[in-house]
Amino acid sequence: MTASIEAKISVFAKALKLPSVGACYTEASRHAEKNGWGFAEYLHHLLEMEVDDRRRRRVERNLRRSGLPHDKTLATLDRSRLPAKVGKLLPVLCGGGFLDRAENILAFGNPGTGKSHLAAAIGHELVHKGFQVLYTPTFRLVHQLLAAKKELQLDRLLARLDRIDAVILDDIGYVQQDRDEMEVLFTFLSERYERRSVILTSNLVFSQWDKIFKDPMTTAAAIDRLVHHATILELTGKSFRTDVARTNNAKARSHKAPEREETA
Repeated sequence: MTASIEAKISVFAKALKLPSVGACYTEASRHAEKNGWGFAEYLHHLLEMEVDDRRRRRVERNLRRSGLPHDKTLATLDRSRLPAKVGKLLPVLCGGGFLDRAENILAFGNPGTGKSHLAAAIGHELVHKGFQVLYTPTFRLVHQLLAAKKELQLDRLLARLDRIDAVILDDIGYVQQDRDEMEVLFTFLSERYERRSVILTSNLVFSQWDKIFKDPMTTAAAIDRLVHHATILELTGKSFRTDVARTNNAKARSHKAPEREETA
């Protein structure tokens, strides 16, 4: 391959936005000559590298934008502490099929039972499968929605959120809103109903959601939209954080040096 041809290929690859082809075609051509590849095999190899690299870059970009906690992945999730039903459902949910059906995942449990970690772990798996995910504390999204409404930009923000396959609302039970905040959260949930998926965690059971939405009619309507197409995960047991603290305290006591006896 002459230098002029190589230069033209680089220009064409850049013009066609094929950075992996532009970076790898020389090495790939040598490999093709060495192994006796035909033109179709060589082209297939180049395009496969381009597709793989694009997918990798897309996953990296979506992870950066997702807001997902870096340390709350499936690898770091202690699945032995999950209820048996939740453990069986986890691989299916990580597959992402529920997104195609615009279904929701609702995780309930007391503080420290692993709801947030579970939701984030599912989110990481979805991103690696090519989906777009947004992980956010509920209060933060509510504040963003309310600010957008005041600036007459709510429709634009909702349209932007609509491009995200799964919005993970963490700790909806901690949100104690006034009427304006309640209304924008209800609007968000209504806009996604039967169109896009929501994954949420809550330490409040449905019978206590009047603390969130205040108005009984709005509470009932919000619950109805969420559960109509949903998988409900109930996390029971003791707090992970409490158990870890107890273990750490026990280790600290066991490693504490014994006091020296006073000499006479």
